[in-house]
Amino acid sequence: MTKKQPEASILNRRAHYDYDLREEFNVGIILSGKEVKAARSGQVSLKGSYVTVHNNELWLTNASFSVLNTEPGKTTRVVETSPRKLLANKKEIDQIIAAKDQGLTVVPLSMTTRTRFVKLKIAIAKGKKKYDKRETIKQRDIERENKRIAKYS
Repeated sequence: MTKKQPEASILNRRAHYDYDLREEFNVGIILSGKEVKAARSGQVSLKGSYVTVHNNELWLTNASFSVLNTEPGKTTRVVETSPRKLLANKKEIDQIIAAKDQGLTVVPLSMTTRTRFVKLKIAIAKGKKKYDKRETIKQRDIERENKRIAKYS
C-alpha cells in the first residue's frame, strides 16, 4: 500500500498582477532533501523570484525556502535563497532564451508537489505599466459587481 502525499501548491499571486503572461512551461527543479520537505509542507515563497539563463541552463533566483535546521539541542527555521537549477527540454530552453533576448522576463507562477517530483510552472511575461495595473483592478471590480448583481437577481 502506498502512502498518499498531500498536494502542496505554492502560488505566486503577484505574477498575475505585475506581468502580462504569455507562454507557460512546466519544468523540474533540483532541490536538496530539506528543500523538498519544505516544499511539501508549503514553506516556500516565490514572491519576487525570477528565472535567469547561464550557460544555456535555467536557474531560479530569489525563491525563499524556509528549511528546518535540526542541530542537536535546537530546531530552527533558516530561509535559503540560493539559485536552483531548473530542468527543461532543449526546445523549451531555446524558446525562453529567444524571449529573454527580446526583452521579456521569465517568472515562476506556481510550484506543485502532486507526484513524487517537485514541478515549477514558469511563464514568459512582459511587465505591466501602472496604468495597466489600474485597468486590471477596474475590470476585476466590474466582474465582481456583475456577479453580485447576477446572484441576487
